[in-house]
Amino acid sequence: MPKTNALPLIEPPATTAAVAACCPPLTERPFTADEAETAARMFKALGDPVRLRLFSAVASHEGGEACVCDISDVGVSQPTVSHHLKKLKEAGLLTSERRGTWVYYRVEPSVLAAMGRLLTIAPAAA
Repeated sequence: MPKTNALPLIEPPATTAAVAACCPPLTERPFTADEAETAARMFKALGDPVRLRLFSAVASHEGGEACVCDISDVGVSQPTVSHHLKKLKEAGLLTSERRGTWVYYRVEPSVLAAMGRLLTIAPAAA
């Protein structure tokens, strides 16, 4: 039998880690200035209907990633799609990888977990 070696795990990008540790649930305690800045950046990026559609298209795409060629049909021109995807990346909501001509986008599970945690109700203190 051939000898196989396990591949090392790749660390998530720094922006993903920053989003994952973003903020406590809104009902837990008031945000610090930094937490409010981070959460506002995420919500601002998602506040545009085209960006929200693109984010949803990537998040729901089979295999957890989507080629820009598969998600660009959102009713705006391709340069506008690129602009919106750039804004989602700058907010830490998407990561991307170029493969030849195409760029593939992913929503890291930690980003969705952080957003979900932010909008949950904190457990009552015992």
